[in-house]
Amino acid sequence: MKPNAAATAAALHYTIVPKDLAGHIFEVTLQIAAPAADGQVVSLPAWIPGSYLVRDFARHIVQIRASSGGKKLALKKLDKHSWQAAPCRAELTLTYQVYAWDLSVRAAHLDASHAFFNGSSVFLRAHGQEDQAHVLEILRPANVAGKSWRVATSLPELKAKRYGFGSYVAADYDELIDHPVECGDFLLATFEAHGVPHDFVINGKVPNLDIDRIVADLKPICEAQIALFEPRTKTAPMQRYVFMTMVVGDGYGGLEHRASTALICNRNDLPLTHQSEMSDGYRSFLGLCSHEYFHTWNVKRIKPAVFVDYDLRLENYTSLLWVFEGFTSYYDDLMLVRSGVIDEAAYFKLLAKTINTVTRGSGRFKQTVAESSFDAWTKYYRQDENSPNAIVSYYTKGSLVALALDLLLRTESAGKKSLDDVMRALWQKYGRDFYTRSTARQGLGEHEIAALIQGATGVDVARFLAKYVYGTADVPLAQLYAGFGMALDGAQASKASLGVKASRDAGDCKLAYVYEGRAAHLAGLSAQDVLIAINGLRVTAADVADGLHSAVGRYRIGETVELHAFRRDELLVVRAKLQADDMPALSFTVLEQAALLRPSWKKTTRR
Repeated sequence: MKPNAAATAAALHYTIVPKDLAGHIFEVTLQIAAPAADGQVVSLPAWIPGSYLVRDFARHIVQIRASSGGKKLALKKLDKHSWQAAPCRAELTLTYQVYAWDLSVRAAHLDASHAFFNGSSVFLRAHGQEDQAHVLEILRPANVAGKSWRVATSLPELKAKRYGFGSYVAADYDELIDHPVECGDFLLATFEAHGVPHDFVINGKVPNLDIDRIVADLKPICEAQIALFEPRTKTAPMQRYVFMTMVVGDGYGGLEHRASTALICNRNDLPLTHQSEMSDGYRSFLGLCSHEYFHTWNVKRIKPAVFVDYDLRLENYTSLLWVFEGFTSYYDDLMLVRSGVIDEAAYFKLLAKTINTVTRGSGRFKQTVAESSFDAWTKYYRQDENSPNAIVSYYTKGSLVALALDLLLRTESAGKKSLDDVMRALWQKYGRDFYTRSTARQGLGEHEIAALIQGATGVDVARFLAKYVYGTADVPLAQLYAGFGMALDGAQASKASLGVKASRDAGDCKLAYVYEGRAAHLAGLSAQDVLIAINGLRVTAADVADGLHSAVGRYRIGETVELHAFRRDELLVVRAKLQADDMPALSFTVLEQAALLRPSWKKTTRR
């Protein structure tokens, strides 16, 4: 909802212009009509919601100056991301330049091809005035290419026309920084999902891109998610939604916002007009879109209590990311099959891949998924070569916890309840009125989930959570699936393995990960060692490309091989006894059509 005229007149006014495309510089002007009497304090966030790492965005401010009444005003730096202007009676103007060369979904990026920014990277917060209306003027760059540029954002227009440069408005600072902006000569396609317009925006070169296929696939995915949370009214929580996608040669990621998402993907993952089959890359891209769209409900409106009012200066700790990222990771692929975009065989292939990924790392026996959530700031977002041996992902194991809960709830309630009922209960209690209610906003408490699940389904899951969320046991998927006409099978390993993950480094074979208890580890090799030969045969780039399977596959399980490797500039010669390949190879056998895939317990006939 747009602020009223009176609020807009008293608003904070921002102007942003792509000033130097080759130098990657945005210039931002902030005008504060009524600055604090004792000197206005301003700051830039240290992190962006949805990406749990302190990034210190203020380090990209190149210059900043203050003025009032046309005269320069003193500006004191208080800490790494805060400033205080000298007291003044007239309007305070802050002008600053931001270096934007982060090709990701988290910050800002500017060159001759496009301009992209998250508000948390470029808009100073005026302390004490966060609840006022914030007006943003987006100016066109002063270059020839910029004449064909358009603007893509879910931020409500004030005087700007849709997709045009001009003024936009936010009710408060939180809303201002929750609508990223993409400017450029982008491709645009629009579809409706239950009456709500959705834009799909793509920037980057993709010859023969089948954009019509993308929107045709996204439409049922979005409609399935809207119907999940509001099965009776099919009402979406936003008036308009924007998918904004940056295409690169090698990249993958997304970041959720209240009415949009910023995505980055590999060019080769997108569908082409002359290809009818669905590639693995395109299936993953649709899963990414589904994941970020699900966050419209689960994270942007249903939140942990500590996220209701973010403190963007420092870490905000919660042990519940397994609910917010894990549950979302479960539903992202599930929505692909429920909407009919992929078939059941493809879904179970994706699910088996997740299970195999989780069971590969021994870190799952050392860190609970609740601890993984809490430690996101220091461990998950700061991974190193030992991470597979030390941590578990709240995304992937969290998704398996969600799957197991869904199976358990369906079993214990004789098919009357499921995890869908839990999501709707969370939505009704915390999310539906999050941005509209007049009373104080609420979020899920750190220890409320068990009671909420029992209230929504009648099933007591306290022991389940104690064992699999607050403990390190593997979720018993094979046991839970037994009653659903499905079997989870594991192939016997027949290939020899060193127990490493290798990467190519300037033609060398560098050991990225050395899994503990495996052959290389027991022989004394470490991550970052450069493996140069196995039994006197050079390790080649082709060997690295196939994960060393060919090079090691020449030998039998239990056979001892001699390894030559460099650690720094010192040659190591060690002997390793090869073990069976430790990469899990679980797969599903569907004995009958699985009820889990459907919103209801009853089987349905596939059309």
